[in-house]
Amino acid sequence: MTPQSSHLVLVPSYNPGNLLLATVDGALEKWPHVWVVVDGSTDDSHQPLVNAPRPGLRVIVRHANSGKGAAVLEGAAAAAADGFTHVLVMDADGQHPAGRIREFMEASMAEPESLICGKPLFGPEAPVVRLYGRRLSSLMVFFETRGRGAADPLFGFRVYPIAELRGALEAGRRRGRRYTFDPEAAVRLAWAGVRARNLEAECAYLPAAKGGVSHFRYVRDNLKMVAMHSRLILELLLGRGGKETL
Repeated sequence: MTPQSSHLVLVPSYNPGNLLLATVDGALEKWPHVWVVVDGSTDDSHQPLVNAPRPGLRVIVRHANSGKGAAVLEGAAAAAADGFTHVLVMDADGQHPAGRIREFMEASMAEPESLICGKPLFGPEAPVVRLYGRRLSSLMVFFETRGRGAADPLFGFRVYPIAELRGALEAGRRRGRRYTFDPEAAVRLAWAGVRARNLEAECAYLPAAKGGVSHFRYVRDNLKMVAMHSRLILELLLGRGGKETL
């Protein structure tokens, strides 16, 4: 099996504006299979992809917004049904580096049982308040996984083994479907014994003047993050954190 037949790029998308087209074209320049999961977008950003299909591109349209995690899991399930074993997830808004796709895919082929995680390199344009929030989340995940998880649990540029991802997040009650998907996936995969390998990758924050779009809501989403970490720590204390936490 070759990387081209086992690995694909998966782009969950919710109202990214004009950035989606550039993100998809950039990914297709580096990898032959790119799927976009439109998660209830209302800005018609995906229409150019539907109206002018590209070789290797598939667009899955969800008519109701259910969150990044729900979009990734639906795309991963469809990819598994088509015979793919791994997905590289990248954001639709131009933050993640298409130029690193092949390197991450090759790392995954070398260690197919691992989670290949991006460790972000930020430029001076990155909002300071967001960087402090990332540090706190990283400390929490380090504690919850005993250092076995992603170096930056909020950076979503990752190659997931599909079976392990679905096993970690689809079993039992629904979890990790919205903003908390990235950190919760990192923790639960570590609990399931999936090794995380961290590779540096550039992360760009685009200002609104250049089309940058952010759906992050400081109070709402930070409260959700606190609730998620509280739940994970409670599971850990109750001994439900998986074999890697024993």
